[in-house]
Amino acid sequence: MIVARKKVKKIVIVNERCVAYINSLNTGNTPFLNELESTARENRVPIIRRETQTLLKFLLAAHKPKKILEIGAAVGFSSILMAEYSGEDTHITTIENYEKRIPIAKSNMELSGYKDKITLLTGNAEDILPTLEPYFDMVFIDAAKAQYPYYLEEAARLLKNGGIVAADNCLQDGDIIESKFAVTRRDRTIHKRMRDFLYKMNHDERFTSVILPLGDGVTLAVRN
Repeated sequence: MIVARKKVKKIVIVNERCVAYINSLNTGNTPFLNELESTARENRVPIIRRETQTLLKFLLAAHKPKKILEIGAAVGFSSILMAEYSGEDTHITTIENYEKRIPIAKSNMELSGYKDKITLLTGNAEDILPTLEPYFDMVFIDAAKAQYPYYLEEAARLLKNGGIVAADNCLQDGDIIESKFAVTRRDRTIHKRMRDFLYKMNHDERFTSVILPLGDGVTLAVRN
């Protein structure tokens, strides 16, 4: 007997019309960033959503970080955005492991004019993070989702008191609220570890945190 699988309705974190309206008010980025974003989306390279871009620019303006650590550079879009909208004396250190994207990221950083403001470290974040010295003013996490609990520990070590950690894609297009049995088997490890990350982030006395249903979910925390 063949049993038909029930199709799971996709969860929308935020009303799509509301998101479209909010994004319509966005003042945009520089022509270089706009072109880079368009190219990345055409090539299906995962870069931060418009709402997350706006949030990052707000954090940069409010917090004025001098040293930023990014875990997950992809093609360099968010690194360049942070370089563009931060102070002249701000420096971004970013990590990327995917070999095919590394030369593209390097090229984009050079073309952007921010090559000297961004340091790209290549290799596994799990190998590189322990070699870094404190203290950073801000850590932006947008890399392998199954490793978020580990990245949190390194962020706690590397952040100065009062420093900010921002972690993107925390709500997994709404899958995070589902039972693990409703998630495809191949995604269950990510599902579990992201839940572990969110629980720890919100119960860790080292941080004061908030989960924002923005983009694909962003967790913000301040190092106490």
